[in-house]
Amino acid sequence: MKKTVDARGLTCPQPVVLTKNALEEEEISEVITIVDNKTAFENVSRLAQTLKMECKVDEKEGSYYIDILKSETSENLSLVENSSADTVVLICGNVLGRGDDKLGALLMKNFIYTLSQVEGTLKSLIFMNGGVLLSTEGSEALEQIRLLEESGVEVLSCGTCLDSFQLSDKLRVGIATNMYSIVERLSGAAKVIML
Repeated sequence: MKKTVDARGLTCPQPVVLTKNALEEEEISEVITIVDNKTAFENVSRLAQTLKMECKVDEKEGSYYIDILKSETSENLSLVENSSADTVVLICGNVLGRGDDKLGALLMKNFIYTLSQVEGTLKSLIFMNGGVLLSTEGSEALEQIRLLEESGVEVLSCGTCLDSFQLSDKLRVGIATNMYSIVERLSGAAKVIML
């Protein structure tokens, strides 16, 4: 069966996530994803290439139609090789990167959203320093962090950092923790990603 994913107007990583979700549907043998910008086109095409699936592209009226055919052997659609649930992500700020804080806030929100879409790779998500702004009241990333927690990811925020920002009573997802527990998680992890 064929499925069309209209991802026009959507920002990264949504076109890729929607396409991957459609490809994971067992009864679907072909997915046509429609995007309206070159970055989304390249990202979805790269997804098909990574999954070793045939991909054809047609450009019409400013939109790209990416036709992806699942092969008979498309069983494992994981984008992460040798993934283990022993990865810890340490987030030390509320923006990703340097330069433009507005862009950095959007990138951080997209990063956390994408983490929620990659199954089975994350053990703990730890927030320190300005990172605690993401796990507290007013954060635009709260819903995605809650989804991670509900999927079994441990969500920890540095208690000293919460106190320093006067946010101890505004923690909305996960629990407050201490430096010993943080170091314990980091040193016991198979992989640590630090932002």
